[in-house]
Amino acid sequence: MPSPSVTTTLPSGEAVPVLGQGTWMMGEDRSGTADEVAALRLGLDLGVTLIDTAEMYGSGGAEKVVGEAIAGRRDEVFLVSKVLPSNASRNGVIRACEASLKRMHTDRIDLYLLHWRGGVPLAETIAVFEELRQSGKIRHWGVSNFDTDDMEEMSRLSKGKNAQTNQVLYNLTRRGIEFDLMPLCRAGGLPVMAYSPVEQGALADDKGLAAIATRHDATAAQVALAWVMAQPGVIAIPKATRLEHVRQNAAARDIALTAQDLAELDSLFPPPQRKRPLEMI
Repeated sequence: MPSPSVTTTLPSGEAVPVLGQGTWMMGEDRSGTADEVAALRLGLDLGVTLIDTAEMYGSGGAEKVVGEAIAGRRDEVFLVSKVLPSNASRNGVIRACEASLKRMHTDRIDLYLLHWRGGVPLAETIAVFEELRQSGKIRHWGVSNFDTDDMEEMSRLSKGKNAQTNQVLYNLTRRGIEFDLMPLCRAGGLPVMAYSPVEQGALADDKGLAAIATRHDATAAQVALAWVMAQPGVIAIPKATRLEHVRQNAAARDIALTAQDLAELDSLFPPPQRKRPLEMI
């Protein structure tokens, strides 16, 4: 049986898992599709039912992988995808959304995000997100890679408070958002969705994390992931294409970091003392 998922709550009131499955760099080589589909399906079996993708990933290839993985299981999945800023105009968003729906063989996207800021006025993009929401093509919308000034601008727009998340780079080595962006999101009840929560695997080799992991009979990567999930209102979306890696990510939900662990992690990876520009990769 899958482990029960810890959840956080969107502003809409809907509960979503704090652990999801990322798909960045999936769908780039068809020879890897079977393994990628199998990994996503195993994640679903283990109760990791949030899947994050984007039209940009593999130029639509990742969405096709997701479509294969969720075939026959769509109702189990909370599906997240993103529109490129180059497609963020009214007509562009509509076309991009329809293409994403077709690639994933579904009639709705649960959470549709603007991937990052571009040249299209934010009000125009939000207006078409609202149209898509009203028509049922998307259930919720949000943003990605928005810094504090972007969030403040959005909050001043008439429908800006309907955003449901801000997806940003966040892990032990990328804690800059804790100074101002994360408090701003929390004040608005807006969860943060953390991409690259293990710093693209780099934290898996950290010796300090390995020492803490030993106390939990875990890996360094699992501790890094558990730390992200332990932050209030944060959703982690690691990517895994190996089945063992999927199992390890799912097992990280069961790691309960102690006060001593958290203090050591703060010493190893100090929280920010000043404003930092939003990091992106």
